[in-house]
Amino acid sequence: MRVFVTGATGFIGTAVVGELLAAGHEVLGLARSDAAADTLARQGARVHRGELSDVESLAAGARACDGVIHLAFIHDFSAYATAAETDRNAIAAMVGALEGSGKPFVSTSGTAVLAPGRLGTEQDVPPPNSSLGARVAAEKIVLAASERGVRGSIVRLPPSVHGAGDHGFVPTLIQIARRAGVSAFVADGANRWPAVHRMDAARLFRLALEKAVPGMRLHGVAEEGVPMRAIAEAIGQGLGVPVRGISTDEAATHFGWLGGFVAVDNPTSSALTRGALGWNPQGAGLLTDLRESGYFAS
Repeated sequence: MRVFVTGATGFIGTAVVGELLAAGHEVLGLARSDAAADTLARQGARVHRGELSDVESLAAGARACDGVIHLAFIHDFSAYATAAETDRNAIAAMVGALEGSGKPFVSTSGTAVLAPGRLGTEQDVPPPNSSLGARVAAEKIVLAASERGVRGSIVRLPPSVHGAGDHGFVPTLIQIARRAGVSAFVADGANRWPAVHRMDAARLFRLALEKAVPGMRLHGVAEEGVPMRAIAEAIGQGLGVPVRGISTDEAATHFGWLGGFVAVDNPTSSALTRGALGWNPQGAGLLTDLRESGYFAS
């Protein structure tokens, strides 16, 4: 299968490209710079020049392939509304190009769209007041396309997709702890983050491309919920700084834009995903990765 991959040179994207190539698929990767194009070429993928805001280029890439995996997102939280609108327009353009073809379109969402404080499942629909309403709107576009001849599916990823080279939420927590001289958690730190190793996430995207049925919601979750206190303690040990709890009122000041995420309780199941696709996560757990994968090297 020839697969168009957006976000192909990112932390997760490079793992997805490698997984696809190893399974015998061809990859056409979106690249908006010469450096990105070189990265793709070195992996053995073909290059499609363009960017997430260029909907005509995205549609052309989708039409040229047998399926699409959409991983790209502009991670500028100071302009989140604009980034989310760009994402929705990109998804609409690509699924529009695939309409009536029966080809797979695998999009990316997050487990944080689900109602907090209870174990989320693949059958759960995000609440109407979800703080990530933009992600919910993007999910709806994919699900609607499944009714128009596109084999659309959604992979919800946890707040921590971890492994060597991670530059997501956990490394940001490490930077905050290093700068503040303390590794903090909110309240008693009993709230939980689900997690998955990037290589397990990459395998799930391939399986979704190959096997997911139209309208399927999938959870890329290996660990249902790692307590935030345990994450803070691992960071404190890695940096050699004290660990303490802070109040909810202090979270925004201490963690900045990440304050809301640090306080969320987001336990999430992937039982239905595992059963439907035969996905069996095998990578190291988050706390093991924190100790062994160079998170404190810099």
